[in-house]
Amino acid sequence: MRVSTRGRYALRALLDVASHADEGPVLRSDIALRQEISAEYIAQLFRSLAAAGLVKGVKGPGGGYILGRNPSAIRVGDIVRAVEGPIAVVHCVIPGLCPPCQRRDGCVTRVLWTEMNEAITRLLDSVTLQDLCGRARQLADQEDVPDAGTMAKSIATAVYMYEI
Repeated sequence: MRVSTRGRYALRALLDVASHADEGPVLRSDIALRQEISAEYIAQLFRSLAAAGLVKGVKGPGGGYILGRNPSAIRVGDIVRAVEGPIAVVHCVIPGLCPPCQRRDGCVTRVLWTEMNEAITRLLDSVTLQDLCGRARQLADQEDVPDAGTMAKSIATAVYMYEI
């Protein structure tokens, strides 16, 4: 399965909205700037996400976008399905496919594809926007604390500069 630009950008844009939710509605232009995604493309994505109830537009002064649900209730799988359609590694595992594959009942490879599809779906549905916001904060905290190598170089530079 390959997640397209639609899925990746939709996740980034909603994560941006979630991480700035305490500031009120988030402007599309701000999301575009921070995420380096065109504002027009974000508008297209948000139409699909709004139809799925994942984001809402707030009109008027002070308007922008807010999450349609609590970030702990928005799963990555919800976002991917909203903009990509059904999660499927191959065509024959799409639920309700019409007409179904003629080899469906005796195809051993379909068993493998079904198991793979279920594993991917479980993973995408096990992670929420709230989880990703927490992970983003952890990454930001790690970047704020220099690692031992960087710290040693800084100390060595300071000592060298002092001796000169």
